[in-house]
Amino acid sequence: MSADPPSDEERLARVALTRVLEPGDAVGGRWLCEVGAGEVLRRLAGADDEERLPGVTARRWEGLRARAVAVRPERDLEAAREVGARFVCPGDAEWPVTLDDLGDARPVGLWVRGRPSLRMWALRSVAVVGSRACSGYGAHMAAELAAGLAERGWVVISGGAYGVDGAAHRGALGAGGATVAVLACGVDRPYPRGHAGLIGRIAEQGLVVGELPPGDHPTPSRFILRNRVIAALTRGTVVVEAAYRSGALATARSAQELGRFTMGVPGPATSGLSAGVHELLRGDGVLVTDAAEVVELVGDMGELAPARRGPVVPRDLLASGLQRVLAALPARGCAAVRDVAVGAGTTEDDAVARLYELQSLGFVERHGDGWQLTRQAFLSVFAGGGES
Repeated sequence: MSADPPSDEERLARVALTRVLEPGDAVGGRWLCEVGAGEVLRRLAGADDEERLPGVTARRWEGLRARAVAVRPERDLEAAREVGARFVCPGDAEWPVTLDDLGDARPVGLWVRGRPSLRMWALRSVAVVGSRACSGYGAHMAAELAAGLAERGWVVISGGAYGVDGAAHRGALGAGGATVAVLACGVDRPYPRGHAGLIGRIAEQGLVVGELPPGDHPTPSRFILRNRVIAALTRGTVVVEAAYRSGALATARSAQELGRFTMGVPGPATSGLSAGVHELLRGDGVLVTDAAEVVELVGDMGELAPARRGPVVPRDLLASGLQRVLAALPARGCAAVRDVAVGAGTTEDDAVARLYELQSLGFVERHGDGWQLTRQAFLSVFAGGGES
């Protein structure tokens, strides 16, 4: 798609068209590519039916024209300025080029509230999404993931909703990091109302973004279509708790279609809130449990998560020969050197030498002609310290 800077006419027409075309309207997006925003608006505002653009019915065209005659783009720009927002469209230096991956369904433009550059923040960002009615576990995991990502210099993007979204935003803010809320309404109208304070804080410390013009309200379809923007802005999407019918899964599907990384945080197998996440993980989703594992997937080469292993116990530090001799001793009672040598697969002289070394390290003790484990070694090997 063209990256030429938009003219003033093109920009104003795109501002107007945010009130005319619904988010994700691929037919309208195709018109914009073929004839430009100014021409689309001119034909919609005109009275000549001969100029109807292709791809829509006469009824749909009349509906769009009814919207077009009522637009006042200058008034929308003024309303945006009053809340510290601006309009960003394709060709602007701040436009995130990753949105162009949406093709004809990319936004006409975005209303952006906050000081940072959306394009720069999107370069190193991760979406954290999930159930609105999340459990305490889901809220905890979302906040921990977001805080960990923020501490590593990643921007956390979510939808500003109750539940996982809100926990993710708060986790990033609490860690002193960057977060972006992508709304399904005007950026001057926080939704849900219970998150007005949170969204205001995000606007002060981060960014609040939306496709819809100031004052516009959300609808169920707009929430679903908003999710494609979250997916396209980021390098990957993490789903924390999602039932089978969850909007968060729509974000994950969009991410997969766009070739982005898709990740899920597992939950209890009996939890309906995690059923959608588990289905995602049975497909192409990658299981993650913390921020380090997310960054290993979406980050640059060398940003690896630490190796996962259980606690190191003293016997793990023994040389292999010593470990074989130690393993040849019975759990209870003494063993003769000859039996230890056979069990360890070595000679009696070698077994004796290694037994004395193990004695100096506190693993075994001698009783007459026999050898046995010390109490400490027995507890380590047989009372919970061994492999299950």
